[in-house]
Amino acid sequence: MTRVPQVPVLHLGSSPTKLTVAPLKLLPTGLRFESIDKRYGGLFALRRVTFEISAGECAVLAGRNGSGKTTLLRIAGQLVRPTAGKLSFPGSIDDSASNSRPGYVGHSTMVYDELTAEENLLLFARLQKVESPVARAEDLLREVGLYERRASLVRTFSRGMRQRIAIARALIHRPSVLLLDEPATGLDPLGITWLANSLRELNRAGCTIVMSLHGESEISSLATRAVRLDAGNVISDTKSGASLRDILTFGAA
Repeated sequence: MTRVPQVPVLHLGSSPTKLTVAPLKLLPTGLRFESIDKRYGGLFALRRVTFEISAGECAVLAGRNGSGKTTLLRIAGQLVRPTAGKLSFPGSIDDSASNSRPGYVGHSTMVYDELTAEENLLLFARLQKVESPVARAEDLLREVGLYERRASLVRTFSRGMRQRIAIARALIHRPSVLLLDEPATGLDPLGITWLANSLRELNRAGCTIVMSLHGESEISSLATRAVRLDAGNVISDTKSGASLRDILTFGAA
């Protein structure tokens, strides 16, 4: 009998409770960057970046501002195209499946101010061809603690509430790969603890996670891998023997 992984449904409110789970089969999916360049005019944001993240890893991209972390995540999320090189997703055998597309949480929340919380999630659910979009949106709104504000325009939300909507949007199609650019931005200490616990459960369920972070934190403690970027180049990688702590400390410098 095939074992079906358990994928968490997230809860966030004034008093987070134990995570609940819902059955879902995730394709074990990794990421492979092959000689990735990204150039803006004469400026290189990335130079010949080559490495692979295995299915099920929780990888951190570290480095100073301007090192190329966000650009690499945007390429992985298929939001921008590389100038040269190739991105692939080893293990993904069905490109038509909704959860084969990465979930992405950017440093900017990229939610629509003039839509309600529910309308934002329904829009992305339908774009991702999610089954039962209304039910899925309502479930996520409950789990991120915003169900009571579902009919409120997002422009009335705080930065932390917007971040919750962004996280819910990224999970709407139950992705096998989750990409996060400074995911704790705007979250209070309770929210950060919730996020760390939620990412841990997602990773245990088989979700491959790649996130950019500055320094050591409750969230960085989840990392099974760290890659350091500087001026668009890969400088060090724990897979090559570098210290996880050294990489994270450098990123915070």
